[in-house]
Amino acid sequence: MRGLALAALALAAAGCASVSPRPPAIEREPAAAKPAPAPRVVRPGGYYQDDGPGDNPPNIGAIAEPEPRVEPLHRFANNPYNVFGRDYSPFRELRPFRERGVASWYGRKFHGQRTSSGEPYDMYAMTGAHPLLPIPSYARVTHLGNGRSVIVRINDRGPFRSERVIDLSWSAAAKLGYAEIGSALVEVEAITAADMPVLASRRGAQAPAPIASARGEAVARARPVAPAPASEASLLDPAPPRAAAPAPAAADAGGVFLQLGAFSARENAESFRTRLRQSLAWLGEAIHILHADGLFRVHLGPYRDRLEASGIAERIWRALEVRAVFVTR
Repeated sequence: MRGLALAALALAAAGCASVSPRPPAIEREPAAAKPAPAPRVVRPGGYYQDDGPGDNPPNIGAIAEPEPRVEPLHRFANNPYNVFGRDYSPFRELRPFRERGVASWYGRKFHGQRTSSGEPYDMYAMTGAHPLLPIPSYARVTHLGNGRSVIVRINDRGPFRSERVIDLSWSAAAKLGYAEIGSALVEVEAITAADMPVLASRRGAQAPAPIASARGEAVARARPVAPAPASEASLLDPAPPRAAAPAPAAADAGGVFLQLGAFSARENAESFRTRLRQSLAWLGEAIHILHADGLFRVHLGPYRDRLEASGIAERIWRALEVRAVFVTR
């Protein structure tokens, strides 16, 4: 099935990008044409297409996110191509780009196989497949249901279903919290050359130097991202100073809280809190960041009871499509 798909895509890609010797991508669909597998016991919750990491998955917390840098663009992987009768014209430079939609993931069925970049697919790396973003490039993906955010390196093409916008590696999907359910509503934001110094400074390091090449130099001169309106503030905005954080006593107060996100890195939690403050100016309550069990949780409150908190949770969902979790402390 995979061999036939690769052959079909190679013929299709040749019609619109004659210089490309390899298919730009494959479609990761359920193998409907294959005989139905024998019945088997599925672990609670299951994995998307039964394609999980196996019985001994790695420690997700130990898998580091890539550090964005300007890389030479692939010679062939950014040529126009056609898949399933639809034409695609990938970007040939790093540029501002943001979209929302459904993210899926792919795992051990494709582990070790060649991606559109020519690199072997590693389900334990923080990578992604996108139909248009340059290869290679970097993007921030945010789970709109829980506020978690990760950075991935785009090195593959796909997915090619109208309702899906990005395919992530198993590790990236697990960090975002949707590996066991298969898909989630996300926001994808391209990381440009102008964003990289900001990210590097927040990591406490200098910005990576561009890799020398004609294409790399052109990318390095990409225009800075224009400031976004407050209602659509970039998740790459610098985190606020630590002095601006609420006093610990307020964070420890009892009552009902709304948990709007949980992050493995404090800088991601700070960035998310900044976004909330900019987008929800009507909020009068303090937004706390609590560190517990290896996660930085973003809490709003406290409220007198669940009924009072429910009204706020509904307004937040309508404004940002961020679903709150009720927490009583």
